[in-house]
Amino acid sequence: MRLIFLGGLGEVGKNIAALEYGNDIIVVDCGIGFPTNEMLGVDMVLPDITYLAERKDKIRAIFITHGHEDHIGSLPYLLPQLDAPIYATRLAIGLISVKLKEHKLLDNAKLNVVEAGSAPIKAGAFAVEFFHIVHSIPDSCGLGIHTPVGTIVHTGDFKFDLTPTDGWRADFGQIAHLGNEGVLALLSECVHVETEGTTPSEQEVKATFDRLFRKAEGRVIIATFGSLIARVQIALDLAYKHGRKVAVLGRSMENNVAMAVEMGYLQVPEDTLIKISEARDLALNKVVVVITGSQGEPSSVLTRIANQENRFINVIPGDTIIVSSTPIPGNEVAIIRVINSLLEQGADVYYSQVARVHVSGHASQEELKMMISLTRPHYIVPIHGERRHMVAYAKMAAEMGIKAENIFICGNGSVLEFTADSATAAEPVRAGALFVDGGSISNIGDVVLRDRQNLSRDGVMTIAVSIDSETGELAGEPDIVSRGFVEPETSDDLLNRVREVVRNTVKLEREAAQVGDWPQLNRRIKEAVSQFLFVQTKRRPMLLPMIVEV
Repeated sequence: MRLIFLGGLGEVGKNIAALEYGNDIIVVDCGIGFPTNEMLGVDMVLPDITYLAERKDKIRAIFITHGHEDHIGSLPYLLPQLDAPIYATRLAIGLISVKLKEHKLLDNAKLNVVEAGSAPIKAGAFAVEFFHIVHSIPDSCGLGIHTPVGTIVHTGDFKFDLTPTDGWRADFGQIAHLGNEGVLALLSECVHVETEGTTPSEQEVKATFDRLFRKAEGRVIIATFGSLIARVQIALDLAYKHGRKVAVLGRSMENNVAMAVEMGYLQVPEDTLIKISEARDLALNKVVVVITGSQGEPSSVLTRIANQENRFINVIPGDTIIVSSTPIPGNEVAIIRVINSLLEQGADVYYSQVARVHVSGHASQEELKMMISLTRPHYIVPIHGERRHMVAYAKMAAEMGIKAENIFICGNGSVLEFTADSATAAEPVRAGALFVDGGSISNIGDVVLRDRQNLSRDGVMTIAVSIDSETGELAGEPDIVSRGFVEPETSDDLLNRVREVVRNTVKLEREAAQVGDWPQLNRRIKEAVSQFLFVQTKRRPMLLPMIVEV
């Protein structure tokens, strides 16, 4: 049995793995990654599923652990390549349906609702059972995957919260039963392994929100993930308690809340949920707005509010803004920039460093240890974490008595081959990243991203040179335009000197009898101007010389 990791290892996000036995493959999760600051113009990152696309006739099913973006977000883009039935709990299916409908894929999708604790689902050589765990979204599950060589337990994202807001605790009995039956390998999330003890309960967030609602003199604006239904429920309950109405803003938030209300996952107190347009007619101290953008995404509602670009909300002194999330690695700078802007506009801003406005949905050390103790696996593979998380988890597991040779720290593209009594690393497979760039999947690579970084840092200069095709002499003055490099009002002298460099380069090439070799002349101009500009400014703008024959 082969276990293939195509995303989610050595990173936070883009979670996807596959299990293969003979002519059968099943896929676990299909999430997006979030672009880093260096990925200019990239909206989201998708896993490269070339390995699966080349074997699509072997794929029997896709199993989804829960409805967060880093576990379902790639489905609208990659499902057409896989064409397999999807199995997930009711809320996850609802969230997936919203996405597929937006992409006009819902009618042909094969969606199947699964209840945690129900009978295993047969998928080729595999049988998969869902067990309930607690996470920051309802209906989250881990998977017990029964294979011909043994049982694999995939934890999904989890924590052992004994007082969840929906009252539905993890199914310790089913997890322990899997352990009693024998677990070949445990695939455990590890992103919170550096935190000692246990992860605080969502009830602590509710207590903080209650205090801030009571203290707020004006509007309360809560930014959180569009799929964090439990946090929306807290906002609804406390708004009702404090005599406020709730509006939601942001396409994903609006769609998800509507779906959750329809499916019964959100309990809305009477006359509490209103439209954003209706909120304008109420006194500010009677309004709560729940919005997207807690990660500082450039096009999100919170960022647009911070940039004074949102048509519904302008920040005024007295607004209480709660950024209810922890930054995903790579997003810290963007979030800090947003928070600073909101503070400058007079809002009272609360975020995780100053108040308990967010708790993680991920297991801390003692909960991770408990999962190991309950399942008693022979092999362990840490997943869903950066390299530092996986290394720390491996050390923790070794301290619990797991043999070092039975702990595998893998990366994207890694393949493990299991028999009933062995596990070995096999030849890795292709597992890179694809980018959603402007609404479509793009194969832009490092060169394009590097060009965008250079443009953002040093700007661009175009140099149009008209050359007499017979003599090789200049047919006119070089036409130079720069953007993002030097201030126009102070650039005349520098640009005149660049023209002189171009004239001298053309003259040298003509004297060297290189007339007609325009690609060569193009390179010479680029090299000469680049060297000149670096000496003068210590910067290297992107240079685009263009030779025009006349």
